[in-house]
Amino acid sequence: MKEKYAERLTKIEEYLQTILPEKVNKNWKDAVVGNFSQVTAPEKLKNEFLDMINAPARDLLGRGGKRWRPVLMTLFYELYRGDDRILPLTPLVELPHNGTLIVDDIEDSSDFRRGKPAVHLLYGTDVSINTGNLLYFLPHVLIDSCDFSDEIKLSAYRYYSETMTRLHIGQGLDIQWHNCDYIPTVDEYMAMCSFKTGGLALFSGRMGVRAGGGSEMDALRMGTACEAMGIGFQIVDDVTNLVTGNPGKKRGDDIVEGKKSLPVILFRENGGDMKRLSEFFSIAGKLGIDAGNDAVEEAIALIQKSGALELALAEAHCILDSSRDRILSAYKPCEALDIIAYIFDSFAKSVKLEEK
Repeated sequence: MKEKYAERLTKIEEYLQTILPEKVNKNWKDAVVGNFSQVTAPEKLKNEFLDMINAPARDLLGRGGKRWRPVLMTLFYELYRGDDRILPLTPLVELPHNGTLIVDDIEDSSDFRRGKPAVHLLYGTDVSINTGNLLYFLPHVLIDSCDFSDEIKLSAYRYYSETMTRLHIGQGLDIQWHNCDYIPTVDEYMAMCSFKTGGLALFSGRMGVRAGGGSEMDALRMGTACEAMGIGFQIVDDVTNLVTGNPGKKRGDDIVEGKKSLPVILFRENGGDMKRLSEFFSIAGKLGIDAGNDAVEEAIALIQKSGALELALAEAHCILDSSRDRILSAYKPCEALDIIAYIFDSFAKSVKLEEK
């Protein structure tokens, strides 16, 4: 299934290049800027300045990424149709996802993303915020120009607007919690994840089903299953951060940022010494990932010894298994469904805990 996944990924990459070309051309300027008057005519804008606006986004996209959300959209569409008309819409989830990464790294004062310096450190905070926000709005070009009915386009706009609103609510909660001493409950954490990480997954499944001809009810049903998939993915990501470190980032940077991830919440709920853990968080936050590495490792050791990592990973697997069953049981066996199962399996196998 890895090869079949890669085939779809290659096609998606081609459309990402179209909406964010290496060099801006007339067609791109006409579609993005528009020609509403002589004053705002696109030809009055020098391409080199527009290239500079796009540069941070192109840099980040060029570093790779899992891209499982846009692939998921194509797979749900394939469950209903045999063509690939949905492909031009796949950047709808990848563009805002990368926009949130750019802005998130600024909010968290992160140094690395996907193995290289964070975008804002290379291009400046002002340019990066602007480009990150641009990635939230470029999708309108894709919706306006897609080969679907006005009804589907309206659904796309509605789904996208709902998703982006919820995403920012989730990010706002995450920011508040790592800027204070409050430890959220498991339920609060799950709600935050459903907004922040589950939202774009929900959008992917919902849009794929709806564009493929599925009903609004089916679209929402599969979308919520994908939302749970996103939550499970986030928990696995939380655990990975404290085990090996996420790809392209340093192990334990969530501790430096003060994030109240599920392992931290479960540590508290199972009677862990929060006073001691908070001290390590505080030291790591003040010194940073390099100078504060000893505090980071002490915090990780404390969490690991409590069994919180095992509990968090078990919760992730439970959520992913339930989501997987809901999706696979809804359709007849086919290649698209096999690839969806492959995505679930890759999440489940992406992190392993050492035997005690």
